[in-house]
Amino acid sequence: MRFGNKTLLSAALGLALLGTAPFLLPSAQAAGAQTVDIAYQEFTLPNGLRVIVHTDRKAPIVAVNIWYHVGSKDETPGRTGFAHLFEHLMFQGSENYKDEFFGPFERVGATDQNGTTNTDRTNYFQNVPTTALDMALWMESDRMGHFLGAVDQGLLDEQRGVVQNEKRQGENQPYGVLREPLSKARFPKGHPYSWTTIGSMNDLNAASLEDVKSWFRRAYGPNNAVLVLAGDIDLATAKEKVAKYFGDIPAAPNFIQPKVDVAPMKADSRLVLTDKVPQVSWNRIWNVAQTGTPEEEDLDLFAQVLGGSSSSRLDRRLVHQEKLVDNISASYFGSQLSGGFQIGATIKQGVDPKKVEAIVDEELKKLLAEGPTQAELDQAKVAAKSGFIRQIERIGGFGGKADVLASCTIYQNNPGCFRTSLANMEKATPASVKAAGNKWLKSGSLFAIVEPGERKPVAEEPSVTRTAMPAVGVADKKFKTTASGVDRSKGVPETTQFPDLSFPQLERKTLANGLNVVLAARPGVPVVQMNMLFGGGFSSDQGKKLGTASFATNMLSQGAGGFDALGFAAEQEKLGANIGSAAGLDGASASLSAIKEKLEPSLALYATMLRKPNFDAKEMERVRAQWLATIKQEKIQPQGVANRILPVLMYGNGHPYAIPLSGTGKETDIAALTRDDLLAYHRDFIRPDGATLVITGDTTMAEITPLLEKYFGDWKGQGAKPATASIPAVTLPNKPRIFLVDQPASVQANIFAGHVVPSSNDAKAIDLEVANGVFGGTFTSRLNMNLREKKRWSYGAGSGPRSAQGQRPWIASAGVQIDKTAESLAEMVREINEYASGKTPATADEVSKIQRSFTLRLPGSLETTTALTGSVADIVRFNRADDYVLQRSNRIKAITVDEVQSTASSTFKPDALVWLVVGDLSKIRSKIEALNLGPITVLDNDGNIVK
Repeated sequence: MRFGNKTLLSAALGLALLGTAPFLLPSAQAAGAQTVDIAYQEFTLPNGLRVIVHTDRKAPIVAVNIWYHVGSKDETPGRTGFAHLFEHLMFQGSENYKDEFFGPFERVGATDQNGTTNTDRTNYFQNVPTTALDMALWMESDRMGHFLGAVDQGLLDEQRGVVQNEKRQGENQPYGVLREPLSKARFPKGHPYSWTTIGSMNDLNAASLEDVKSWFRRAYGPNNAVLVLAGDIDLATAKEKVAKYFGDIPAAPNFIQPKVDVAPMKADSRLVLTDKVPQVSWNRIWNVAQTGTPEEEDLDLFAQVLGGSSSSRLDRRLVHQEKLVDNISASYFGSQLSGGFQIGATIKQGVDPKKVEAIVDEELKKLLAEGPTQAELDQAKVAAKSGFIRQIERIGGFGGKADVLASCTIYQNNPGCFRTSLANMEKATPASVKAAGNKWLKSGSLFAIVEPGERKPVAEEPSVTRTAMPAVGVADKKFKTTASGVDRSKGVPETTQFPDLSFPQLERKTLANGLNVVLAARPGVPVVQMNMLFGGGFSSDQGKKLGTASFATNMLSQGAGGFDALGFAAEQEKLGANIGSAAGLDGASASLSAIKEKLEPSLALYATMLRKPNFDAKEMERVRAQWLATIKQEKIQPQGVANRILPVLMYGNGHPYAIPLSGTGKETDIAALTRDDLLAYHRDFIRPDGATLVITGDTTMAEITPLLEKYFGDWKGQGAKPATASIPAVTLPNKPRIFLVDQPASVQANIFAGHVVPSSNDAKAIDLEVANGVFGGTFTSRLNMNLREKKRWSYGAGSGPRSAQGQRPWIASAGVQIDKTAESLAEMVREINEYASGKTPATADEVSKIQRSFTLRLPGSLETTTALTGSVADIVRFNRADDYVLQRSNRIKAITVDEVQSTASSTFKPDALVWLVVGDLSKIRSKIEALNLGPITVLDNDGNIVK
């Protein structure tokens, strides 16, 4: 976790662009942090593999997280992108398992499985049922010790194509033009951080099979890796199993890490680019202290005070007072060789960026001169502590406890380095934070700016002389192997027993005012989650101003009771609480995540938001301007365009669901919204009668009821409650329709196909889950395996229905390389037609894989209180039985292959599909027309017909 919200640029480009922040989490600690810890034990095998073990018995799962200390920093000019390419290759099987790596894990219900690469390291992680630990360790050890024999030219070409599509996908995003030039502008030529982790197209094309094998021999030995096992495991079990599976793998040559080179900039410089975007994205970046330095926590706190929260100095000045930007943030990110400090803003249309720049400079100089106040610093520390407590509820996945331990080991050679970070955060003072800022933020910086204009293709640098890859040396003689404890010729260990699925007993109560309470107690982590469910979703906007529900619920937290918007945000941060509200298709909700020790004041603030929102006119105008800017941003993103256009095409004008799936509504309607509209929405829908408060976490009904009575007991609904909107049925069309939206200069096209399917309450809704799983619901489903792995035309393809009370949208989608758009469209048509018609029916193996994956992952998927809250909320929203999770599991286990195919044939209607393709029509239109799929209509990004 890092402090700070994200600018649109950061959200579009990801952390890998602006830095390579390890999952070290030093910023996530604060006052009182002595009570926050991750206990661990460790050992090292004779071959150098370091193993960290953390025991957490709350769920019958184990996080298996392995980090290799190799990243793009270890590449050489002319050979960039190798580390990331290799991450992909290592998901393609090994010498003793020649198939997709995900397969065995899907069959045991693994969760949170992925792999990532940054400048400094490559990691692979998954959570598995405790009984499947042998399988997971066999698979990880086989690709560490028995991989090279599985790599051939075909595999290299396949994954090279996948990576290149990933690169195109990133560049195709709004502001994506900045991805490639930014690293070059931040660091001098030849610096290990001066190229992107994904590498250049030229270098990827030039990579040879021998290059790849040499890279593996150098970097992927046990002595350059850390394995973390966290969860339902102990040290003795870990020692026995890790030695059995990893002990016979020979050590690799010692892998020399580059020297730290912060490369502070000597003077300010500017990088100005243009893109087809509606607003200027303004960024200023300094190269600062690397991770693990004494200033790390102080720089984090400096960033938090300056622009890391909704009540920060820059937010207060530029968002609330001057109203010159739609969002602004400041953040520190540390990496092994250098760190970064970034300020980023999305500037309102018509505002001179120089004016914003001057104010940012003014506020920065003021903080450097005076330092933060003690109150600001205390608030930042509480926000950090609460974030860390929530984060380490998870044993694995991005940023969970296994990640913390692995990151500390890789970056600082100390699994417990987070304790030092906790202590540093605790002892930070206004003076130390000020000193860190002055040490690092008075040097040169890079102004990276993207202005509205024409998108120009990202130019690849000419091929450079390929620097020789370092020779593969000899392993240090101190490393030894042990006798193999496994016969790999027998294949992957079979998992035959699995933990039983358990679901908390739900306790129910109704307050005197009609507020229903449902509690799923889960002691352990000192956090209490609440989610109050109301009517009044997007569908309630029908006949009114589209966007009312979403806008009104968003405004609830923009000031309430005695707090204005800034005061409300500051109060949340002081309490370490997360309070929010939103609307969905069929209802609205308001959530609270409270640290147990601050439960009552957090609940009081939550109740104030629900009962006494200000709906202040000035705040409303500020949010309205941001809202309209968000709609403009949606219209330049392929997914955003689809979310706005597809519902009308599928449901027809005037239907309650014929609204943008984002809920943002129409620009004209948002512009016309009045305070009276918000008050009417609040009166009609944000009321206790008929609402349900879902509570999970570290509390009991006896403990929480008096607090609920105190803060909600006298809350009454005003006036008659409106009737629930009826959702009329839609008749499916009898022929496909094709719609095109032009996105000039795009390097990718995005294909969407959809039609309505029965409600989430339909008797065969679970059967549809399985049928969709076969087609496009998992990584190894047909659609993704064809377009990504077989054809190499896409980085990812999938399908699925959204939840809804009425007929719901089912959508299949794929982002594909621009020159393969028509071919990809043809493949998607063929896949859907052949599956629905039964020409290529569901197979026993496909159904079995989905059955095992969807049921066996349930214990792991309910690990956190957030996940549990969502599951209970679905039970309430769709009026399901308390044991629905168990009923669903049993139905998935019982479904037959014939029933899956019958559901696919009766539900998926190729002739009823609406096809939407977003891309550069000058490159794709003629080939799509040649497919003769049906009538073609060109739309603008508002869904209007282009004549």
